[in-house]
Amino acid sequence: MTPTGRKPDEGERYRAILETAARLICERGYEGTSMQEIAAACRMTKAGLYHHIQNKEQLLFAIMNYGMDVFEEQVLAPVQDVADPVERLRQCMRQNIHLVTSGRSKEVIIILHEHATLTGEAREYIDRRKKRYVRFLEDAFAEANRLGRLRGVVDPTVAAFSFLGMILWVYKWFKPDGRLTEEQIADGMVELLFPSGAAAVSAPAPSGEDVPALRMVPRAASSSGPGGEPQ
Repeated sequence: MTPTGRKPDEGERYRAILETAARLICERGYEGTSMQEIAAACRMTKAGLYHHIQNKEQLLFAIMNYGMDVFEEQVLAPVQDVADPVERLRQCMRQNIHLVTSGRSKEVIIILHEHATLTGEAREYIDRRKKRYVRFLEDAFAEANRLGRLRGVVDPTVAAFSFLGMILWVYKWFKPDGRLTEEQIADGMVELLFPSGAAAVSAPAPSGEDVPALRMVPRAASSSGPGGEPQ
C-alpha cells in the first residue's frame, strides 16, 4: 500500500522497482547485483520482478532512461527559455549540480558509471539522449561567443565537455554530511566557471567560428544594461 493507503498502480510500482534497483546497483555495481537481490529489496518474488522487467540489461536500460527523464525535467526544462546564454549556462550548471548531489541522483550516477555496460540499440538510444545535452551546451557557448558574452572566444565542444567534466565528477567526492553544502558547492563551481565580476575584454566572435582561445570567463554587466562525445 502507498502512504495514502491506496494500492499502488503499475506506474508507481514500476518506478519503485527502478529506484530500488538503482540504489542497489549504486552500492554494489551492476555485476555485483543479482536479480534475486533486487526482487528481495522490492519485496517481490523473482518471478514477480520478471513480470515487470524482461532481463537484467533491460532493467539497466530502463533505469538509465528513467534517469534521463529526471535529468531533462529537473535540469534542462527549467533553463530552456533563459534568453541570455551565460545565464542559461549558470542556471543549468546549478540545476545539474543539485541533481547530482541530491537523493534523486542514483539513476543519473548509473548513467555515468555504467555507461559502457549497455549494448546495441539500447546503448545507442541512451547515447543519443546524452548527446542532446552536449548539443544544448555547445549551442549556448556558441551563442555566447557570437554575442561577445565571454572573455575570449572558446571552442563550444571544448567548453561543453569542460562544463560536464566539472559537474559529473561531483558524485565521486560530495559527502552529504561534509563541510560544504550542496548550495555552497553550486555557488563555488558556478562562480569559478562564470564569475559575475569579470572584466569585459572581448568583442563578439567572428562569424567564421574562429575560436582559438579557451578562456570562458563571462564579461561583466555594463552600466547601460544587463550583461556523451567530441566530434
